[in-house]
Amino acid sequence: MDSPYQGDSIFWVEVDRIKPNPFQPRKIFDEAALVSLAESIRSYGVLQPLTVTRKEIERPGEGIYVEYELVAGERRLRAAKLAGIAAVPVVIRTGEDSDRMKLELAIIENLQREDLNVVDRALAFERLTKEFGLKHIEIGKRVGKSREYVSNTLRILMLPQDMREALAAGEISEGHTRPLLMLMDRTEEQKVLFAEIISKRLTVRDSEQVARRVAIERVRKTDLTPELLLLERELTEKLGTRVRIEKKDQGGKVLIDFFSVDDLAHIRELFSRERSTLGASAPDPAPETSVQTPEAPREEAAVSAPASAHSRPAVGGKTQEDDLYSINNFSV
Repeated sequence: MDSPYQGDSIFWVEVDRIKPNPFQPRKIFDEAALVSLAESIRSYGVLQPLTVTRKEIERPGEGIYVEYELVAGERRLRAAKLAGIAAVPVVIRTGEDSDRMKLELAIIENLQREDLNVVDRALAFERLTKEFGLKHIEIGKRVGKSREYVSNTLRILMLPQDMREALAAGEISEGHTRPLLMLMDRTEEQKVLFAEIISKRLTVRDSEQVARRVAIERVRKTDLTPELLLLERELTEKLGTRVRIEKKDQGGKVLIDFFSVDDLAHIRELFSRERSTLGASAPDPAPETSVQTPEAPREEAAVSAPASAHSRPAVGGKTQEDDLYSINNFSV
């Protein structure tokens, strides 16, 4: 079998004559890491040859001009330029590589070195499917991954741009994309979960529990009246955390999520401030809390609602029904 490389030999080529790979899937290069690699290259040189293709171009009045196009090794090429190296070792692929082959080789090199972030990897897989018509199973065979791996990676591109940018920047992990994708048809809840992952540093497991709970609540919402749904939304916005109302035949209960003692103290403060504004003079009772499961990191403060509106007279012209949904009737 003939080798795809020119005589299996290593050549030295001036860095200025090597054009970047137009199909390079990697878009972000760590500048600090490039500087560190450049320092190493100054001391020891480029230890691993770059892979290039050779192309002869005829220029009128100048004769034949030879240029090289990078196939693999862009990080080493950039670092060599930073280090001021004039020429780098290369191996030259013979024949005309197709655009698809150049993209495949660049993807494979980055995957083998684990240098490609998940968003760039997904974009590269998308190019292979859209521009070159490869099926997911075919891409998987070329990069040494399963069809499911390719399909799940491509699903990341369904996320909004700000979430993809956070993923590429390392602010959230690839595991966090699963619960976020679970809420694709619930954009508001997806945004809330994303904000909580960032601000409260939720683990993947915490995030999945929240996403599943939202899915369950979607079914539960059909049991609530429009007034209770409005109150639930108002309480969620006022307290800055997820609030759920569970309706029973007589009365019901309110469940308030919190992540830490500080969160619970903040919720208590908000209720105390509300009661003070409304002229309440009685001290707040100690909060009653319950943990959903032994492993669950999230807890809930159970808030009792009055069993019936009939035990409260109308105050200040308000009806009994209006008074039932007043926040003054709730205590932590």
